[in-house]
Amino acid sequence: MNVVIVGAGPAGLAAAEHALRAGAQVTVLDQAETPGGQYHRMLPEAYAARRPERVHHGRAEFDRRRRVLAHPRCRWWPASTVWAFDRVEKRLHILRGPSDGSGRRRLTLTPDALILATGAHDRTLPFPGWELPGVYTAGAAQALAKGERVAIGGRVLVAGAGPFLLPVAESLLGVGAEVVAVLEANPASTVRKGWSSRPWRLAAHAGKAGELVRYAATLARHRVPYRMGRAVIEARGVDRVREVVTAKIRADWSVVPGTERAYEVDAVCVGHGFSPQPELAVAAGCVLDDGFVRVDAAQQTTVDGVFAAGEITGIGGAVTAAAEGAVAGRAAAGETPDAALLRARDRARAFAERLAAAHPIGPAWRGWLREDTIVCRCEETTYGELTRAAADGSCPGPHALKLGTRAGLGPCQGRICGPAVSELCGGADRHHRPIAQPIRLGELAAPTEGEPE
Repeated sequence: MNVVIVGAGPAGLAAAEHALRAGAQVTVLDQAETPGGQYHRMLPEAYAARRPERVHHGRAEFDRRRRVLAHPRCRWWPASTVWAFDRVEKRLHILRGPSDGSGRRRLTLTPDALILATGAHDRTLPFPGWELPGVYTAGAAQALAKGERVAIGGRVLVAGAGPFLLPVAESLLGVGAEVVAVLEANPASTVRKGWSSRPWRLAAHAGKAGELVRYAATLARHRVPYRMGRAVIEARGVDRVREVVTAKIRADWSVVPGTERAYEVDAVCVGHGFSPQPELAVAAGCVLDDGFVRVDAAQQTTVDGVFAAGEITGIGGAVTAAAEGAVAGRAAAGETPDAALLRARDRARAFAERLAAAHPIGPAWRGWLREDTIVCRCEETTYGELTRAAADGSCPGPHALKLGTRAGLGPCQGRICGPAVSELCGGADRHHRPIAQPIRLGELAAPTEGEPE
């Protein structure tokens, strides 16, 4: 059995480990030069770090990469971009080489089974001034801190929703930044309600409590305030961000008038959860549910022989991704996943559901926006332009909306603005493209080398 896995984060590596245990030949591909995904982002080899694992979470998961990728039946393909999927021949079209480099090789793979573990990227809601230099996504700030040991600024505000804000703040403090505050948008009542439901089930996730205690101790040691029910509603500056305005918000994320407060900063990182990256799954013909890839009990998608695991099936964090990957790896290799793997996966999913309930995105966030607030940064499409186009009966549907406003047609192809445009305008289509990843015209015209031995 020849199993190809796209993505070398927690889900992909767990899938590889369990497919190997089931006797499969495994090929793991990732766009990055090193495995681990965002969760286990590595320092560059040039840094010659003596203990690189110190900037990572979960040593056992970190060690998995060495064990899996050194296996004699595993091929590791770094810097590999899957840009298309031939549904008829079940063939992957791949470019090997740095994404910003020239001379990438065109190759193909035709696996017996395919596991998609393509992960997710930051979701950030627009607000006035979010296009200013110095405004980062939470994931970008952490990637620079963990992967380059670089702080995005000297004085940084961390804001948004979800527990991911805590490791981001920890990473920034670890590289010398002053974190002026961590702001969770959801009020304490919302967070408490989400986490306190059926509390006896939390016993299976005791390790998470230890992580929370560590983050709290780190913030306390550095005297970083953690405030709930507050959000960044504006960034100000001319050449770059110089000040951010925060406000108290209600459970629906509407602003409480008169609660605005300004912070002087030279950088701000904002994250409101994550959006899945299902482009390759859509290219393969997989059905989506609310933007996530639909899978069955064995992690198989609606396409025979194509499995999915991790954030593209539902945002749940690294533990959930690895649990799903383990099930997908066994199933893709032709084995029935055992009861223990299924129970671990189901427990992890239950934790993910609790996480979503405790840190939702309130529907009233659009009240932060002004007429001239840029929503699509690539094409500089404003909130006013979007709302007028959505109300115009002469351009019905998401396709006409995109053509009329250019929203989602820039270099990022809607990966940043897509969820916001969809929510603001009632369901914009942002995934259905025959080419799943950017490719140069010269690369598209170049001959394919074929399938390697």
